[in-house]
Amino acid sequence: MNTLGIIFTISMIAWFLSEFLYKNILKSGEKDKKGKDKSTLNLLWIAIPLSVALAVTFSYITEFPITNELWILYVGEAFILIGIILRVFIIRSLGKYFTVDVTIRENHKIKKEGFYKYLRHPSYSFSLLTSLGLGLYLNNWLSLLFAFIPPFVAFSYRIRIEERTLIEQFGEEYLEYRRKTKKLIPFMY
Repeated sequence: MNTLGIIFTISMIAWFLSEFLYKNILKSGEKDKKGKDKSTLNLLWIAIPLSVALAVTFSYITEFPITNELWILYVGEAFILIGIILRVFIIRSLGKYFTVDVTIRENHKIKKEGFYKYLRHPSYSFSLLTSLGLGLYLNNWLSLLFAFIPPFVAFSYRIRIEERTLIEQFGEEYLEYRRKTKKLIPFMY
């Protein structure tokens, strides 16, 4: 295995380990307003591992390269690493307000600074960047589709549920914030 392959393997382990730790450590507490998640966490835990498995499988059983150039491996791995690292920073920046299930915490406030000045869901953006990176690294059009589309659909559903909860909690304040920001891609979407 070459150096890039080793980095890829380590980054995949780090990705799944970090997500596993988030799921088990950053759950809502007893004082939180629960019951809003509508199984979105379960959906993500089905969609993302399934998409990774399908993407990797299709990279082995089909030959449908995006390019014959090596740069795509480096771009893919860079996206994976950037996605994992920035997601960690975003989760830390939310502090006590971050939970893996859709929840309103006691004294909850809308974060509007940092990445949140431009995006309402930067944590999801960088998770999707990691998925996109996987598809690019595998250098297969089918792998790219399977790596990205299932998580994107799952996150889109979760965003609808989460934003409905935030509107219920914060009303016009959240609606105004929503008008000034994008969901997942700065200045675009």
